[in-house]
Amino acid sequence: MIPVEEAQARVLALAAPLPAEPVPLAQAAGRWLAAPVAARSDQPPFDASAMDGYAVQGDPMPGDSLTVIGESGAGHGFAGTLLPGQALRIFTGAPVPAGATRVVIQEDVTRDGDRITITGTDTNTNIRPRGADFAAGAPLSPRRLRPADLGLLAAMNIPLVPCTRRPVVALLMTGDELVMPGEVPRPDQIIASNGFALKAMAESEGAEARLLPIARDSEAALRQGFALAEGADVIVTIGGASVGDHDLVGKVARDLGMEAAFWKIAMRPGKPLMAGRLGASAMLGLPGNPVSAIVTGHLFLLPLIRALQGDPAPLPRARRARLASDLPANGPRTHYMRARLDGDRIAPFDRQDSSLLTILTEADALLIRPLGDGPRKAGDLTGYLPL
Repeated sequence: MIPVEEAQARVLALAAPLPAEPVPLAQAAGRWLAAPVAARSDQPPFDASAMDGYAVQGDPMPGDSLTVIGESGAGHGFAGTLLPGQALRIFTGAPVPAGATRVVIQEDVTRDGDRITITGTDTNTNIRPRGADFAAGAPLSPRRLRPADLGLLAAMNIPLVPCTRRPVVALLMTGDELVMPGEVPRPDQIIASNGFALKAMAESEGAEARLLPIARDSEAALRQGFALAEGADVIVTIGGASVGDHDLVGKVARDLGMEAAFWKIAMRPGKPLMAGRLGASAMLGLPGNPVSAIVTGHLFLLPLIRALQGDPAPLPRARRARLASDLPANGPRTHYMRARLDGDRIAPFDRQDSSLLTILTEADALLIRPLGDGPRKAGDLTGYLPL
């Protein structure tokens, strides 16, 4: 068995960023920006009023009277030049006319016809200078695009965004005991669940996930399943990766030419996990127990998907919290315990069996017990991964 950190490094070694493709801006949410892009203009593109009021020249004082010569609104600028003793009615976002040096807010003015009188003082100019947000040529660096990033790209006048192609993930659930949701299982069968969780996880990280038909416990069925997965960037098998008489995934994958990266990790849940390369695809063989499959998905599948999209730091980042209760010494495998956070405190659930999906749905963290870690007291700092 190899440590988790070494296994993660070997999985990431299977990945290289996928090529870029142009994506319409409206469809780029959640995609990975593959290369820096540069703003095509200043933002704002002109000196703009930050308030409703009157554009003036100089520093008029309370009691001063000025002549209103026109108006500037958003999308309807004033073409002339403002002179001393003149004022221009102006609205938020409108271009500030040539000659103006400040905007007097409308609360500090009284108006009578085409004359205004200053009634208050405001030390702010209330003008947003041209390029105050960004200048033409300002870059946006590669990242996973959030809604605010799309707004920035729009303001930069970038209609097509160079995004990394979405990784295609093929998910192959295996086992004679499985039936799909909605089917009626025999007394010796169960409902397949892991693939649906892993599909949602992969899609949440930007992948295109394909859930393949269940492959039964025969070499012929597994070969057919692998054939259906052809062309995927990542092939994920679920179940059948252990050493039982019916655990055939590893054998069939090797027969098909898989170059193994590792098999078995010093962790729980999820020890029987294998990884390698099958043709042009990275391959992960995840355990069949629901919690094991989902936990290893967080630790190995999602970082692989991030790396394929160009994320330079794809591994999950541990946070710190204080134990809510004492814990005994840990054994020879890193233990990812389902846990609940309460402020800066973290408490593992009493039941940690890898078949218990209900506990996982109630957990919001995986408490990390390093292999060989000694007993811990309530209040000790410990690492965890948020869920």
